[in-house]
Amino acid sequence: MFITKYEAIAQYRAHTFCTLPHLRVKTIHQAIEFVNQRGFVFFWPIKGIILPSLWVSAAGERPVPDWHDDPGHITWQWKDALLGKRCWYYARILRRRNTIVSLETIPYFYALSPNYGDYEHDYLEQYAQGFLTQEAKSLYEALLKQGPLDTLSLRKAARLTSRESDARFNRALDDLQIELKILPVGISQAGAWHYAFIYDIVPRHFVDLPEKAREISVSQARTRLIEMYLLSIGAAQPKDITHLFGWKPEVTQSTITALIKDNRIIEGAVEGMPGHWLFTPHLANI
Repeated sequence: MFITKYEAIAQYRAHTFCTLPHLRVKTIHQAIEFVNQRGFVFFWPIKGIILPSLWVSAAGERPVPDWHDDPGHITWQWKDALLGKRCWYYARILRRRNTIVSLETIPYFYALSPNYGDYEHDYLEQYAQGFLTQEAKSLYEALLKQGPLDTLSLRKAARLTSRESDARFNRALDDLQIELKILPVGISQAGAWHYAFIYDIVPRHFVDLPEKAREISVSQARTRLIEMYLLSIGAAQPKDITHLFGWKPEVTQSTITALIKDNRIIEGAVEGMPGHWLFTPHLANI
């Protein structure tokens, strides 16, 4: 059984998270390369979840400040500048948080989504089965019929403009992003803040995505995502994987078992820490 110290894991993450000063992400092109190397990252660091983030790669391991002139907020400019450019995939996906996924990796996420290829009609079956709320259906149909819309226009088109509907609108917006049905593709000057996302339907923006995902089985998608996750963070416990991806524990465990059998990940322990741990072979080779 492989046994290591937590210090070795921390050193590994210093490289993959780019927290070392000489590895910091300094340009928009380096930001794209960072995401391509990691496969998927958070935009901001998320409390309680260990995963690389664009903010940490540029600003280092420190809290996100409230003031807008902090140098680390260059990441916000990069994110806005790349919306709609098809350099990466940006939306609320993992844990309902802002996630950036490389174009090579996003088909694996799409293969796990409840989308089957006919984006103009599949949502109706989901709605009939009770898997899509009325609000999500209204938002999706507004985009389907009218094309890309900014947040304010989308609310009006879906008839969700009242203050009472704020929570339901935001929930539906998140639900549709999590299921890879819609995503932000630009910025509008609409509203009092002169800043609003423009949303579009995913297969309309990434036309070849459904076809790429169709070639990937559910098991292949899950094994690939776990493998990439461990490659980014070095080591994790099964519960961490279940929490990040939102899978059932038995699904997580069966996927882990397959990966161990194929020697794509290894199991072991961390000195002084409880529980069963999983490692990327890259950590074991250091």
